[in-house]
Amino acid sequence: MKEKKVSGFDFLWCALYACAAFALELILVVNEGKMGIESGMMSLSQNIIHWVITTILWVVAGLMVIFIAKKTTGFDIWVHQEKLKGWQYVALLVCLVVITAAQWLDWGGFKCLLEWQRLGAIKFIFQYIYYIAEGFLISLVIVYGQLACEKWFKNEKIPYGGIILGLTWGIAHVVSKGSLPVALFSTVGGFLFGTAYLFTNKDYRKALPVIILLFIL
Repeated sequence: MKEKKVSGFDFLWCALYACAAFALELILVVNEGKMGIESGMMSLSQNIIHWVITTILWVVAGLMVIFIAKKTTGFDIWVHQEKLKGWQYVALLVCLVVITAAQWLDWGGFKCLLEWQRLGAIKFIFQYIYYIAEGFLISLVIVYGQLACEKWFKNEKIPYGGIILGLTWGIAHVVSKGSLPVALFSTVGGFLFGTAYLFTNKDYRKALPVIILLFIL
């Protein structure tokens, strides 16, 4: 039996599956609405339950995407490991400074500290677990989007994954947040996340915590 040739579209579908997984929260919100729970009027326990369920859905969906990608393309996201050079650590630090400075200007202060003060310890912890799950999905969009475009364009030095993320997850913020500036900021942030992925030599074991950290900050 002739072995199937893997194309860029095989990887793109995986990136889109990861992106589509974000919609699971919208389905949850709709169901909560049917139960009379309004997203902006939730109690502490309702917020925590929402974040926990969303986190579980996103993590399961992300693991399913990784499984599908390995089965359909043969690509194992966990295998590639490579040491970073000194300049790459510096580049990642620059990415960290840039995103922190941008968030500082947008929030009028250090985002994590402001959210700690606004939410309180318990809500802060659960919301940031939720953020970690979101960062996990974001990383998958970047990885598989990068692989798809590298297949097509034969260039490994352009952060295609970040571009794909910006055009999907980033622009989707117009709908989810109802704000064009937020969508533009997320699009630019997505490009930065994709650039950081390249700085890790596309070593997912290193890239995952870096992308999550950049997203959280």
